[in-house]
Amino acid sequence: MISGTDADIQAFWNQAREEIPAFPAAPPSAWAFGATPAHADELLALVLKGVKTGTASSLWDYEATGEPLPEIGELSIVLDGRGSPRAVIETTDVQMVPFHEVDDEHARSEGEGDRTLAHWRAVHERYWRDYSENQRGFAPDMPVVCERFCLVLPHR
Repeated sequence: MISGTDADIQAFWNQAREEIPAFPAAPPSAWAFGATPAHADELLALVLKGVKTGTASSLWDYEATGEPLPEIGELSIVLDGRGSPRAVIETTDVQMVPFHEVDDEHARSEGEGDRTLAHWRAVHERYWRDYSENQRGFAPDMPVVCERFCLVLPHR
């Protein structure tokens, strides 16, 4: 798991609050997309280009780690592969659907590969088989948290 230092996150957040004073005083959660530094950088680049506006997570992983589910309106700091804060995103929608019912629109929003549902399914099945944080790993009917977000503030 990629994480940033508290000092770097706080400094980034202080800068972000100078640009957007309405942000809350305490920084939101900070995390990276993907499971490896290279994947985190690749996915972050798609966010910064405006191509990636969605992500998917296993509900089983949330249950295994005890992390709270994303909520509409929630801010997050996105880290790069080295753990440096690079962007602020805001969750705009959260839907829970079985893996086999994730639709073309959501697959496209994730911005990866050729942006098709077939690609999304292959990549996400492999990801959850290799990196899942729960013992169940992957199942065709597993509950998937489909999150949509917008880029609020890129690091300058």
